[in-house]
Amino acid sequence: MTAHLPAARLRRAAFLGVLCAGLAVTATGCGGADPDEGTNGVGKLSADQIEDRAREAATAADSVHLSGTLVSNGKSFTLDMRLKSDGGSGEVKSQENTFQLLRVGEQLYLKANAAFWGQSEAAGKLGDKYVKVPESDPTYKQFRGFTDMDVLLDGLLGLDGKLAKGQYTKVGVTRVIQVTADKGKGGQLSVALQGTPYPLVMERAGGAGRVELGEWGKPFDLAPPAQDQTVDYGSQLPTTKDGKDAKPGPSASAGTGKATAGQGSNPGG
Repeated sequence: MTAHLPAARLRRAAFLGVLCAGLAVTATGCGGADPDEGTNGVGKLSADQIEDRAREAATAADSVHLSGTLVSNGKSFTLDMRLKSDGGSGEVKSQENTFQLLRVGEQLYLKANAAFWGQSEAAGKLGDKYVKVPESDPTYKQFRGFTDMDVLLDGLLGLDGKLAKGQYTKVGVTRVIQVTADKGKGGQLSVALQGTPYPLVMERAGGAGRVELGEWGKPFDLAPPAQDQTVDYGSQLPTTKDGKDAKPGPSASAGTGKATAGQGSNPGG
């Protein structure tokens, strides 16, 4: 029986070696495996430094694709927006309506179905058109923030509470390190460990939504809609049959609901 012990020990050692190799991405106790090997090194920094690096990377980027869900005052908003410094385009869904937003420079366009415009006299003509939103109309201030890269990122990327480093994991095929605030209650940010340390996922405090951020720096075309697909009502959007303004979409920001997007506040809260 004693003669068999060396072979058994060898088999056990071989098994542990295979196990540690399989866990090398996240483990630190299997023979001193280094989880930061082959990364950009931000995992070695403190939690506060990692958050700073992620913000710096986001601020320096030319564009981003932002998608996910935000919760405000019990209402949920689903966003799928492509953004850059001079505008953005995409879709925003609330529990009541779905609409398309397009901003080129300072000109904002809004597209939705006829039901979105309620009892507006022009509702039947607007179902498949982009409506040019005048800057003087309250709707402009309300929705411009959804197309503003700086406003959205500033509102979304905030963690609330004492920061700590979390797990090494993956977002898609990209390795990330998580930064948590107040043990997760204040939000959680996943930062890329490969290439530029971009923020890739933001889970907001208090269950206020989860947003994925990708295609950082990827160029995309941004142009006004064709003239035959655009309706221009001048200085004011259509009014309802009873004379009230047709104000589509959410009345508060898509974040905490403390203020209206575009009026000195952040849609991300």
